[in-house]
Amino acid sequence: MNHKPFKIIGIGVAFSPNLKANLYEAARLSLLLDSKLLLVHVGDSSEEKRNTIQEILTPFVAKKLNFELVFQAGEPVEVILETVIKKRIDLLILGALRRENFVKYYLGSIARKITRKAQCSVLMLTNPSVERIPCKHIVVNGLKDDQTEKAIQAAVYVGNALHSEQLTIVEEITQDELSLTVNDDKSLRRVNLMKEKLKRREDIRIQDILNTIPEDDKKTISIKTQPIFGKRGYSIGHYAKVVRADLLVMNAPGKMNFWDRLFPHDLEHILTELPTDLLVIQ
Repeated sequence: MNHKPFKIIGIGVAFSPNLKANLYEAARLSLLLDSKLLLVHVGDSSEEKRNTIQEILTPFVAKKLNFELVFQAGEPVEVILETVIKKRIDLLILGALRRENFVKYYLGSIARKITRKAQCSVLMLTNPSVERIPCKHIVVNGLKDDQTEKAIQAAVYVGNALHSEQLTIVEEITQDELSLTVNDDKSLRRVNLMKEKLKRREDIRIQDILNTIPEDDKKTISIKTQPIFGKRGYSIGHYAKVVRADLLVMNAPGKMNFWDRLFPHDLEHILTELPTDLLVIQ
């Protein structure tokens, strides 16, 4: 993985009650990752808007924050997606909502549309805060996929930058892989043996990925694996919620085909009800 994968961080700026919290989160992350911050406002420019943003960012400018303001009128999703490409944004920050009700659906749907289409990694914040909330525990998916290695490497990189204490790699194993019915003690033993075999197989695969990460990057964060059986997407979301993870890291879905539209990707389950902040690695 690129030693510095997030050189330019972008955030959509709306003049809402969460403005200060969103800007503080983005500015803090930009400083921690040593990245440039690009602030994108879908709307016309004005002196008042510029002054408001610059005033909020004053404490971070004093710490050498490198930022740029972009004002662009148009449809929110299209403007942000075009800006991602034009400005070569590596990580896009979006405000999100844990539960979408009818009143809040519009904002939530914008965040979800952008997450599905963005040609960069996306960080969805469920509870932005002016005061920094430590990111102690990161959960990252370890499913068998071409992009999983990149997601785990990114999780370790971010975990180090945020001074996280623990990183858990969740190996989601579907019940289909067991394909055994339990109806007596003998079949129960067979199922348990099969589960242990699947766990060992997944542990070996994840260890091969961890071996690609420099030892120095793994010294300051405790890394463990956690195999879980269940429906992909639902299982890891539930696990992240139960262990009260501060950040969930997932692969971005590949190019969707006809069948993906009929049977949504794992990420769709997570986006329906975010268990915590979500980082989608593209």
